[in-house]
Amino acid sequence: MRFQPASFRPAFGRGLTVVVIAIAVAGIAGFVTVGDVLGLVRYGWWFAVLAVLAVALFWLPRVDVLEHAVLVRNPLSTWQVPWNAIQIVDTKYALTLTTPRGRIEAWAAPASGRYTVFTLSPEDTRVSESARVAGAIRPGDTLSSQSGAAANHIRRHWEQLRDDGMLDGPLEPGALRRTWHPTTIVVLAALTAAGVLGLVL
Repeated sequence: MRFQPASFRPAFGRGLTVVVIAIAVAGIAGFVTVGDVLGLVRYGWWFAVLAVLAVALFWLPRVDVLEHAVLVRNPLSTWQVPWNAIQIVDTKYALTLTTPRGRIEAWAAPASGRYTVFTLSPEDTRVSESARVAGAIRPGDTLSSQSGAAANHIRRHWEQLRDDGMLDGPLEPGALRRTWHPTTIVVLAALTAAGVLGLVL
């Protein structure tokens, strides 16, 4: 079977981002409409912080399952995880990849709560072989959950590569790497500093 790349992003997070940005814009517009320049200088920065934070936390994070690696984009950094660096795929709290450099949690793929078991259909439990090795299926492994959908896609390709002997080679230096998001970090830091400065004026 030909591998199909996939991306996983929570729809709820994107919807929440739109709502938060709308609130932030309305807050800033309120100061402008009434001509409250002092209020805008003192508090407008915090609405901007709120909007940027929502984008960083809920819009940008994603999990990309690619043919050569799994990319885990979190709010402040992105991990590139080659297939032969993946040791365990877990979903206890969120999609988590255990690697030689430790555990990498995916902000974009949280696990479902324990009460979701009451709303599951048989289709939700048709998970990959390695999801059942430890026994019962966790709520976070079900296909209707953010973590379960991503984990199942990763596990199935990982199992195929394992069975084909494609995971036996050594991990190349630098193949498993973390890349920081300087733009997000600098913008958040600058807006927060401006907000603090505005409060003391």
